[in-house]
Amino acid sequence: MRDRVVVVSGPGRVELVEQDADELRDGTFRVRTLYSGVSAGTELSFVKGTNPYLNVTWNSVLGLFQPGEASTPYPVARLGYMQVGRVVESRTPAVAVGTVGAMTYGHRTGHVADPLAERFVPLPDDLDPLLGVYVAHMGPICANGLLHAAADLRGTDVRSLGDGVAGRRVAVVGSGVVALLTALFARHHGAASVVVLDPTPQRRAVAEALGLQTLDPGADDPAVVLKTRWNHAAGDRGADVVFQCRGQAWALQLALRLLRPHGTVIDLAFYQAGADAVRFGEEFHHNGLSLRCAQIGRVPRGLAPTWDRERLSAETVDLLRAYGDRIRTHLVSAVVPFDQAPELLTDLAERRRQELQVVLTG
Repeated sequence: MRDRVVVVSGPGRVELVEQDADELRDGTFRVRTLYSGVSAGTELSFVKGTNPYLNVTWNSVLGLFQPGEASTPYPVARLGYMQVGRVVESRTPAVAVGTVGAMTYGHRTGHVADPLAERFVPLPDDLDPLLGVYVAHMGPICANGLLHAAADLRGTDVRSLGDGVAGRRVAVVGSGVVALLTALFARHHGAASVVVLDPTPQRRAVAEALGLQTLDPGADDPAVVLKTRWNHAAGDRGADVVFQCRGQAWALQLALRLLRPHGTVIDLAFYQAGADAVRFGEEFHHNGLSLRCAQIGRVPRGLAPTWDRERLSAETVDLLRAYGDRIRTHLVSAVVPFDQAPELLTDLAERRRQELQVVLTG
């Protein structure tokens, strides 16, 4: 048995490689891939050569990038974290043959998994399995953003993802997949207002099709617009919380300007080129703002026992049940045969092709 695997052999070089399938051992199960979602930010950073793991050593003990050998050198053979597979063989009573589940094993046509070492999230029968690409990892990334907003208000006593957004004014900077799912989470959990800000008309159109309000940051100053609209008290105007989802300095600078005094930016972006242009001597300083990174590698301090990845996946399934038809229609912009993955990824990296969410299949 052979598997096809997407491999990045160097900057701008993506290949489809055939490999012998792993042996099925006692306690493991084999899946055949149904769908594999492309995460444009993380994956394309390996294709472009901009991911820091390619150039320096990540010291996980100290939590520091340091000079040394690359932590993830080329060739990169495990690319992607949005897979849906059907179990075709099993030697564990924990996972039955025929089950369809979400996983994070990278772009490959098949995979042998150990349920003691890897997450397998069975998908409910009433969910479109294509939408399962969001369940294992991408959805939890966005849910973790709301969890950080909730912890900002409630500390460790977070009972619901709505604890940080319910009844509050929420701005979301960016309108990629992370931004739009985060905006839908906020709306789903009772935000009083949700406004998505992005300079790209096509992206704003998708947000509007999902039922979200939008603003063009290149038109009237959006900070003036929202601070005029969102009044809390004298001298207290603006967003309660901003979810920053676009990895560019101007986006973080805008996020800070949108906040009310003592507000918080929850940052879900990946700044591959840094953010040197952010001006911390202006609104950040004078309005006493906060900036929290909501990186999926950890939930807020003290919440891991009650808000593990399984709970965040369950919250994602709940969101997909509520908005699945809209997400499938408006967010998933292309479904592409697996054989076209190398051309697709290089075209996306070189900006010869523009897509919101691509899903590989077959």
